[in-house]
Amino acid sequence: MAEIAQNHRRGRKKGRAKKLSTRVDFTPMVDLGFLLITFFMLATTLNKPQTMEIALPSKDKPKAEEQTTVKASKAVTILLGKDNKVFYYEGTRENGVDPVLKQTSFAPTGLRQFLIGKNYDVMVKVRNLKAEKDKKRFSEEDFEKQKTEIIKDKKAPIVLIKASDDSVYRNLIDVLDEMAICNIDRYAIVDITPFDLDLIANMTAEKQTGNETK
Repeated sequence: MAEIAQNHRRGRKKGRAKKLSTRVDFTPMVDLGFLLITFFMLATTLNKPQTMEIALPSKDKPKAEEQTTVKASKAVTILLGKDNKVFYYEGTRENGVDPVLKQTSFAPTGLRQFLIGKNYDVMVKVRNLKAEKDKKRFSEEDFEKQKTEIIKDKKAPIVLIKASDDSVYRNLIDVLDEMAICNIDRYAIVDITPFDLDLIANMTAEKQTGNETK
């Protein structure tokens, strides 16, 4: 790779040392570089894009009687506010009476515990199904098929997720993760309403008033 050229001359010149010119040839390095690039392209696994599965609503329109029943007994609304605050209430406004808004957190003992309680029957069935799978009674594919049928239980809650303009995208991702952890299949992301914002504002005002009176 390196060549040393010497100037050979006849005779000698007194008082002067011989000069050596050195030239480094990098041509073989080009081939080595391409070999390394090819090696890393073949040996390195490319990062796979991370995606999240979101269940889309069914195209079938439910009957009016079914809609009324669902609203009264199975509806759960989750509200995302500012400063990573999360609220929820059950049911809807009936006979002029507002639902009871409650504040919780993203801790395992907060929103997750509430959702597990609402979807307890489905959670037990999925847990038993997983125990049977661990005993190698059926394959992973069969497990997913049976699990899909279980979480479609009509008695399971229907969750409406509403994010305010002051909430952050990370909170929405956390709620969607809780849907998967709690095996809740029926949920939807919808726009927050002025009624929901008023519930949050009233709760915040009551807390501030309570702190001032202490």
